[in-house]
Formats: sequence, structure tokens, C-alpha cells
Amino acid sequence: MTDWPVHGRIDGPIVMIGFGSIGKGTLPLIERHFTFDKTRMVIVDPNDSDRALAEKHGVRFVKAAVTQDNYRELLTPLLSAGGGQGFCVNLSVDTSSVAIMELCREIGALYIDTVAEPWAGFYFDKSMGPEERSNYALRERVLDARRRNPGGPTAVSCCGANPGMVSWFVKRALLNLAVDLGDAHPDPRSKEDWGKLAQRLGVKGIHIAERDTQRSKKPKPMQVFVNTWSVEGFVSEGMQPAELGWGTHEKWLPANAGTHSKGCGAAIYINQPGANTRVRSWTPTAQAQYGYLVTHNEAISISDWFTVRDESGDAVYRPTCHYAYHPCNDAVLSLHEMFGQEGAVQEAQHILDENEIEDGIDELGVLLYGHEKNAYWFGSQLSIEETRRIAPYQNATGLQVTSAVLSGMVWAIENPSAGIVEADDIDFRRCLEVQTPYLGPVVGVYTDWNPLVGRPGFFPEDIDESDPWQFRNVLVR
Repeated sequence: MTDWPVHGRIDGPIVMIGFGSIGKGTLPLIERHFTFDKTRMVIVDPNDSDRALAEKHGVRFVKAAVTQDNYRELLTPLLSAGGGQGFCVNLSVDTSSVAIMELCREIGALYIDTVAEPWAGFYFDKSMGPEERSNYALRERVLDARRRNPGGPTAVSCCGANPGMVSWFVKRALLNLAVDLGDAHPDPRSKEDWGKLAQRLGVKGIHIAERDTQRSKKPKPMQVFVNTWSVEGFVSEGMQPAELGWGTHEKWLPANAGTHSKGCGAAIYINQPGANTRVRSWTPTAQAQYGYLVTHNEAISISDWFTVRDESGDAVYRPTCHYAYHPCNDAVLSLHEMFGQEGAVQEAQHILDENEIEDGIDELGVLLYGHEKNAYWFGSQLSIEETRRIAPYQNATGLQVTSAVLSGMVWAIENPSAGIVEADDIDFRRCLEVQTPYLGPVVGVYTDWNPLVGRPGFFPEDIDESDPWQFRNVLVR
């Protein structure tokens, strides 16, 4: 495809915070799909190793860390210079999403990020308990900011591949499933309608089921953490407690699980690192597989979005939802090495770029399970070869994220006064319309697999044979 559509105009400055693998991949998509004054775009990052790339594109680079002490003084003039409505594209780590989005809204700028990020130190603060270090707590900060200051300039929270795109996949998958199951109701128009649709269809839960098969041309060296996206981001979330949206059909709670006394009440956490917690899941290429139950915002937001409550406010339906992530093989080895060292992260870290990958795809989708047709996977099967053809500076994993950022930016420009929103809140049809050209094959596949297939094996197991889709059967113990 060579005639890429221009989706809108940004008439103020663009400030991109962070220029790692996702920032580098997002830059050419912004250039391709928006009209803007490039002299008013600036990239802010404490690491200037890729300054030359920014300057090659005619974009100013500021070498600086955005911190709790300087973010107002640093970002305000950059987002306000020259008039028009500025746009802050926050693709960084160790920067408070809530603080920066609130600043943007104060000065009238649009905002987007891919994760509800805290200030530096949060993820590894041993003075906080697991509940305080959870994504549930980080999301509640965003929701609190929305409650305190509704409406106003649009800030799109957690709009990458996941969280982000997968919330749009869930809605598309539900509509596909409704057709196949003969549900004759009109398409949902509200949050309540979506919850009732999932309830009518009998969806017990949703896995964000991913398999990254991208292979490096060179074997992973010892004591190097290798990944296809941010090592720092993966380690940070992987060391948080495992978290999942907790469905109303569940009959068993892990002994080391915790619940939340405040907030939406849609999730639980488990007192162990998510990147060292395995679950059984399924994707079309791998078929049955182990994945890691890494905490993600969408596991909570999706379960919250589809909750149905009675007149007294009690939840009568909620799907279980969690990530089931099999990263690239080099990342699996890296995690094994890291946890063998009691969580001590390797000093050397490396992100595989598009030129270092031999082959493979990132198969990322949603597995809706427990309904009459058993389970339905819907998602993207983007290959490294396709990625190389259509977008520079990124692998397949990166492009699924950067194209979602693009979609969220388009929606924000078209809806500039929506206030603070999550990916679940915005028009999934419009977002997928923008994003789909970057996703490779987007497919829906039914499967007869469930977590009890082939079990019990040689040894006795603590399973619930009355309902294959109990989390008791999904969790690897």
C-alpha cells in the first residue's frame, strides 16, 4: 500500500515522550497519517542514542528525563509553543501517566499513552504491598482523575496493542459470535448493552492469548535479557503481582489471592510475580500452550466494562479476563534466567529490531470461552515479513502497538473534548478501520480445546471436571 490516508490535522505542537522501540516505530506513522508542522514536533528522552534518527526525520530532540520534579516546567512550554492544540504522545517508562495527562488537560492539549505508568521506583518499592503495586491501583488513579474532572480535553489512557487494541477485538469478536449463535438483538449502544450481550452469549471469560514466534538470527547470549519490545517495561510489569479480572462463574480462589476493598471490584491479584505465573491457553498457530499471567490494564478494564449489575449494584455477571502471554523464545529463556537469579535482572538488555529477526509472527488476539461453541479466538497474525514491507523501524510486536497508538490519536483528534477515556470507551469500529491495514491477517477461529483436554495425565490433579473453564483448571500449579 502506497497511498496512505491522511486522517487529520494537528495544529499545535507534538511532544513525544520516550524514543525507544515504540517511539521510533510511531514517528513514521505520525508523519504518514497526519498533517502537522514538523518544526513544532519534539522528542524528549534521557537517552539520546537514537538522536540521529529523529534528526533524520527533521524532528527536534531534547535529551532530558521527565521527572516528578521537572515535568511541569519541561513539558508546559513545549506543549504550548506557537498556539494551536498540542498533542502529548507518552511512550515512556517511569513517568506518571496521571500527572502528565492532568497537566495536558490543564493547558488544553490532547494526550495518549499505552500504559498507566507511575513515577520511577514504584514497581520495585518494597515498602508497598502487592495490592498497592498492582495495575488495579494504577487504573483506579486514572478513574479517580476522571471522576474529579469529567469532560474537557481528550486523554486516551492505555491505548497500545494490549491494553488497547484487544478491547476492540473483544467487541468485534462478540458481534461475530452473536451472528454465529443466532442472537437477534440490535448491536449494543452502551456499556450496559455490551455486558448483557456477553452474558446472553454465555461468555465465561476472555484470554488475551498471544504467541510471539519471531526468531532471532543469533542465539540468545547468557546474561542478556532479549525481547521483541521494551525489556524495562516487560520486567516492570512481570514483577508486579499476577492480576486478572474475576468472573462471577468462578467457584475457587487461589490460596494466595487477594481482593480489593476499594474501586470497581472487578479484579483479584495473586501474591506472586506475573511473569512467573503460568496459565493454559490457546492460539491458532501454537494451539494449546502455556502463557504467562502478566498483569495488564485490559484484564481489569475489560472485566469491568462487561460487568452486569442488579438494581442494588451487585455484580450478577462478569467475565474472567487475563493475559496469557507466550513471548518470543529468547524472552522465555531470559525470564528463566532472571527468576533463576531470584528476580535479579540481567544488566545487558537487548530489543530485537526488524533486521535481526529471521522469521515469525506475533499472533495476538482474544479467546472468548465458555459459550455454546466452546471457544473463539479473534486477532492479528502479523509477520515480520509483512511488517518490513509496510512500516519502518519496528518488528511485528511493535507495529501492533504503534498502529494502535495511531488509531487512538485519530480518535482523539476527531473527538477532542471527550475527557479521560480508556480504549474500551472509544469507537472500536473507527479504531480498527484505521489500524487494520497494519495488522496482517485478522482472523476468527473456533476451537474445541479447553483446559481439561488430556488431563489428568500420569499424576493426580486438583481439577474441577464439572466446568472446564474454571480458573482452577487454567492456572498451572
